[in-house]
Amino acid sequence: MAAKLMRAVRYDRYGGGTKDLKHVEVPIPTPKKNEILLKVEAISLNPADWKMQQGALRPLCPRKFPHIPGMDVAGEVIEVGSSVKDFKAGDKAVTYLGLRIGGGLAEYVVAEESMTVARPPEVSAADAAGLPIAAITAYEALVDSSGIKLDGSGKLVNVLVTAASGGVGHYAVQLAKLGNAHVTATCGARNLDFVRSLGADEVIDYKTTDKAALKSPSGVKYDIVIHCTTGIPWSTFEPNLSAKGKVIDISPTFIAYLIYIKAKLLTFSKKQLVPMIAHSKRENLDFLVNLVKEGKLKTVIDSKYPLSKAEDAWDKSIEGHATGKIIVEP
Repeated sequence: MAAKLMRAVRYDRYGGGTKDLKHVEVPIPTPKKNEILLKVEAISLNPADWKMQQGALRPLCPRKFPHIPGMDVAGEVIEVGSSVKDFKAGDKAVTYLGLRIGGGLAEYVVAEESMTVARPPEVSAADAAGLPIAAITAYEALVDSSGIKLDGSGKLVNVLVTAASGGVGHYAVQLAKLGNAHVTATCGARNLDFVRSLGADEVIDYKTTDKAALKSPSGVKYDIVIHCTTGIPWSTFEPNLSAKGKVIDISPTFIAYLIYIKAKLLTFSKKQLVPMIAHSKRENLDFLVNLVKEGKLKTVIDSKYPLSKAEDAWDKSIEGHATGKIIVEP
């Protein structure tokens, strides 16, 4: 298998954007003993993919050049390493490839068994590929950072989700509703009805002047904010929080960490800005795949592109106005 070639899309340096993406033919990789070779059926793009190309994570990511981007992949198992126990050729799977490694924008990819889960027939490749980064981030923000119980057994909490029509946001709204939450959500005017259809109790058009303060239309104070965008200062959130309210910042900046430390050390307020970096776990991905299987969670797909048009998908992601997930299919 390793002697054969596959189509892939890669870049050779930081910067350059879409024009530096190159269509190439490279050898099909060979799985190591703990790895699985997948024939790729769907890849989900995330902002981290193009931000990494811009150098946002240098020098840690990419690990080396040339780099094939793409971290969220669903596909069919073609070959397994000698230590792999849970998969065999012909199985359907979804995997998270990791920030440093990537490799998704290709016809084949190797994935570690430790971050790969089975994909049941009820879950399409595209629906599964949307989950690894975006849905896991939403899950960890709500469950691990906020303590919400997704079986609905917890007390009623008021949750605000910013950028609720985006990749992480549209999952966060759905998961919060599973967790006995009253959900207020922000989005652009064109997506108000869409976000309501996800289950949001109240929706705020973030562009209107009177709503820029993020006040709930019903006057509730937020116990939890799942902050899925940038550019909103702590001073906007703080007056809208309950006495022990938390803002879970999924894309924290250096300033966010300073605010977090200052609040801990210099004030007596129990309101918090909590910087969060997702730690993708296999068991969380498996849980989310099963929610999709059961019809309790859905991946909303903004658009699909063939691998030959990966540049168009890249541009769409950079624009930042996708409703749900952007999918590439070889």
